[in-house]
Amino acid sequence: MTLLQLRVLLAVAEHGGFTSAAKRMGMSQPSVSRSVSTLEAELGVALLVRHREGVTLTEAGARAVAHARESVRHFDLLHAEVAAVSGRVTGTLRLASVPSATGALVSSPLRAFARNNPQVQVRLLEGSDQEVRDWLGQGAVDVGVVTLPAPNLHTVLLDTHEMVAVLPASHRLAARPAVTYQELAGEPFVCPTGGCAQVFMAVARTVAVHFDVAFEARELSAVLEMVRAGLGVSILPTLGLPSDLGAVVTRPLEPRTPRSLAVAVDARAGSSPAARAFMAQVAEAVCEQR
Repeated sequence: MTLLQLRVLLAVAEHGGFTSAAKRMGMSQPSVSRSVSTLEAELGVALLVRHREGVTLTEAGARAVAHARESVRHFDLLHAEVAAVSGRVTGTLRLASVPSATGALVSSPLRAFARNNPQVQVRLLEGSDQEVRDWLGQGAVDVGVVTLPAPNLHTVLLDTHEMVAVLPASHRLAARPAVTYQELAGEPFVCPTGGCAQVFMAVARTVAVHFDVAFEARELSAVLEMVRAGLGVSILPTLGLPSDLGAVVTRPLEPRTPRSLAVAVDARAGSSPAARAFMAQVAEAVCEQR
């Protein structure tokens, strides 16, 4: 069993097939397939189920991937820590972010980090808040942008912004200076599933409000389209909202509902020099803005 075999297995699992993994690894597809087959022969068990749409992991494969990810992480961490002794930050920074934060909050410190650490390769993933937390817990990423509070994670605050009611411009509540949770509860509700719902749902529980969820959508643009079409009302963070909402308006919420985002690393796992350097870069950027 070699480190290359483990990296290939991870690439196949994470990218859903041999072709995508081959492109990612800079290898031929037959070489990737042979590498996995050799690993399966050594372990004496099938790790993947091959089918027309790609591959899926067997139970043994899922366990192998978890151990492979940890082994590769420790190997990469060894190299990075040794390099750090001489003052060089090397290796890979695997960063995951919720989409609304990528451009508005992450891009600036990430550019500064890349400029200051040219020997670090950056890989950026986007996902829902829960996906980012899961990736951090699994060791699939080094740093993630998550909504606070974040138990078991070491965090540096990025930004705090408001959640607002989102209404069709022609809606009867659109003329109000502010909108209460109780008023929204009487309307068909379009619930965002990207992660911000946990913030306003917690407030809804405290004021004994239950929303009539008629639709769900992950992307902010899809939520806005549904509201624009008059299918319901919603609640969204001001971060990431386009400047021109067309036939949609936003109104302050009562009670006020702030949302805080932070960059985070798993407090239970050792972070890489690249992750520590990025966290320091963010902390410095936040201090400069204050």
